[in-house]
Amino acid sequence: MVKKYVYGNPFETEAVVADIQIETGVPDYGKVLAEKEFCYTYILGDKDRIYGLGENVRGINKRGFEYISNCADQPRHYEDTKSLYGAHNFLVVDGDATFGLFFDYPSSMTFDVAYRTKDKLVITCDRSDLSLYVITGEDVLDIVKQFRKIIGRSYIPPKFAFGYGQSRWGYKTKDDFRKVVNEHRKKHIPLDMVYMDIDYMDDFKDFTLHKDEFKDFPEFVEEMKAQNIHLVPIIDAGVKIEKGYDIYEEGVKNNYFCKREDGSEFVATVWPGETHFPDFLNADARKWFGDKYKILLDMGIDGFWNDMNEPAIFHTPEGLKKAKAVLMDFIEDSEKISSFDVLGALSSLANNPDDYKSFYHNVDGKKINHADVHNLFGYNMTRAAGEAFERIKPDERVLMFSRSSYVGMHRYGGIWMGDNLSWWSHILMNLKMLPSLNMVGILYTGADLGGFGSDTSRDLLLRWLALGVFTPLMRNHSAMGTREQEFYQFEDSSDFENVISVRYRLIPYLYSEFMKAVLNDDMMFKPLAFVYPDDKIAVQVEDQMMLGNEVMIAPVYTQNADGRFVYLPEDMVFVKFMGDGNIHQEKMDAGVHYISVALNEVPLFIRENKCIPIVPKAECTGDIDEDKISLIGYEGAEYELYRDDGIHKDYDNEKNFRVLK
Repeated sequence: MVKKYVYGNPFETEAVVADIQIETGVPDYGKVLAEKEFCYTYILGDKDRIYGLGENVRGINKRGFEYISNCADQPRHYEDTKSLYGAHNFLVVDGDATFGLFFDYPSSMTFDVAYRTKDKLVITCDRSDLSLYVITGEDVLDIVKQFRKIIGRSYIPPKFAFGYGQSRWGYKTKDDFRKVVNEHRKKHIPLDMVYMDIDYMDDFKDFTLHKDEFKDFPEFVEEMKAQNIHLVPIIDAGVKIEKGYDIYEEGVKNNYFCKREDGSEFVATVWPGETHFPDFLNADARKWFGDKYKILLDMGIDGFWNDMNEPAIFHTPEGLKKAKAVLMDFIEDSEKISSFDVLGALSSLANNPDDYKSFYHNVDGKKINHADVHNLFGYNMTRAAGEAFERIKPDERVLMFSRSSYVGMHRYGGIWMGDNLSWWSHILMNLKMLPSLNMVGILYTGADLGGFGSDTSRDLLLRWLALGVFTPLMRNHSAMGTREQEFYQFEDSSDFENVISVRYRLIPYLYSEFMKAVLNDDMMFKPLAFVYPDDKIAVQVEDQMMLGNEVMIAPVYTQNADGRFVYLPEDMVFVKFMGDGNIHQEKMDAGVHYISVALNEVPLFIRENKCIPIVPKAECTGDIDEDKISLIGYEGAEYELYRDDGIHKDYDNEKNFRVLK
C-alpha cells in the first residue's frame, strides 16, 4: 500500500507518475515536523537495516552514516563522501517494522541513518515543501516493486548496448578510433561500442564536429558500422558563448537559458570556456535542446551519454573575481592574508553553493531559484533527449545514459557511476551500488571498469572486468593523463579476450533477466538479504549479489588473491568460465566454501534446480548465434528466455517469451 502525504507547496518533479490520493493525518511510521524546515524522525530497532538511497558510498545496509542528496561533481569517492552524482531519496526500513519512504524533494536533503544517534533515522531539509510517500508490503522486495510501479517503467536500451564498450578521454582523431577497433578485432577481443569524449567536438561545442577530423562524419559512422561498431558521443550540459554558434544564438533569442536574478543569462565556465546552461525545467527549452540530438541521429549515431549535468561548474565570473581579490590581498600583505585563505578561495571556485543560488529557471512563467530544484537538472537534461527520441525515432530504441540523476530519470536513460578511481575498493563499491540503483528504477548501469582516474594495473582491470561481465552497461573508461588501459596495452591480452568473451556468452541470459526486471518492476541485482531474509548469515553478506532469478555472483576484489570465500545460502552449482574457454561445473552444498579463481576466469553460482542459457563466443552482439543456445546448471531444469529483436519496442509481446529445456 502506498500513502501520500503533502507538506507545504511542493515543486512538481514528475518523479511519480501514478495518481495517488493525498492522505490526511500523520504517517503510520515516524514523526514529522513540518514548520519552516522539515524533519522526519524514526526510532530504529537494534537490528533494523536500511536499504536504498541509490548511488552512494559505503554498504548496502546504509545504517551508521550520513548521506546528502545533492547532485555533485564528485570524482573522488572516499568512504566519507556524502554526496555523489545522483539524488535518490528512497529507502526501506527492514526490521521491527518494514516500510518504504520516498521524499520527493528536489533540493538538498540530509539522511542521518543512525549516525549522530545510534537508534535514530533523521531526515531533514531546509523547506517544508515536499511530498512523502510511505509504502508498506509483505517484505522489502514487495515494497520496492510497489515503488517501482508508481514511478514508471525503466528505460530499455537497444540490445547492442549490452555489448562491451571501449572509451577514453583523449581519443581525438579518426585514426585513434580506428586503432581501437582494429586492435580489438585483430586480437579477437569482442567490441560493440567506442565512446567519443569531448575532443570530437568543434571547440567543445555541443552538436558540432571537429572541422578537420570529422568533416565527413556520416561516412565515418558508416565505416564503423560496417565493422559492427557503434560510435557513442558525449553531450555536455553547457552551451558555449560564441557569436555565430547557432545553438548559442537560438538559445539567447528564445530565452532558453537559465537567467541571473536581473534577467540576464547566467554565465559559468566549463570545458568550452564561458557557457550558458539550457533551462531544462522549461518545457519549451527542453524540447528545443532535445531536438538537437537529431543532428547526430541523422548522421547515423544511435547512442549518447550526457555528462557534466549536475550541472558542474568550474567557476563563474563572480566567483573568479572574489578569488582574485583574495589573491591580490595576499600578494600585497601575506601576513594579513594567509596562504590557507588563498587555497580556500581557489578550492571554492568549483561547484560553489553560492553560484547555484545565483541563477533561475522559468517554469510555467514562474521564476524558480536553481538551488531549490538543483537535483532535477541532470534528470531533465536526459529527459530532454528521451522525449526527443520518442518524437524523432518513435519505433526504435536509442542508447542513452547520464551522470547526474533524480528519481524519474530512470524512464529516459541509464547512468554510469561517475568518475571513479583505479582503486580496489571501488570494485566493491561498484557491486554494492547495483541493488540500491535498481531499487530506484535504474537498471541500465555500470562503472568505469578499471577506474577513470589514477593509474590502473593489469590485475585490477581483470578483476574489475570479471564483475563488469554482469553489469548491463559494460564500459572501460579512463582519463587523459592516466595509464592507457585498453586491453591490448597489456601483455597476454588473451586473458582479457577470455573474460570479455564470457560476457558475450552470457548476453542472452543477462538481456533476458534485464527485460524481466523492467517488465515486472523488479530488481536485476538483489542483496542476498532480499532473497534469503530468514538466513542470519545471508543478511550480513554484502560482497555477493543475486543476479536475476537463477544466479549469484561473488567477484574477487582484493589484490594478489587467488580466490575468495563464499557463502551459499542453498545448494548451488559453482560455474567457472576457464581461461582456456572450457566451463567448470561443480555442485556445492549450502555453507561456506573457498573458491579458486584465476585472473582470466569468471565465476558464478547457479541456484538449486535452476539453469541458465549460454551461447558460443562472439565478437559483437550482432554475431551472437541464439540458435545455438545451450543450458548450464542443474539437469532437467527449465529457463524462461526473453528474446526480441533488440531494436524495436514490442516489449510486452508474449511471443518474446519461450521456455528452454
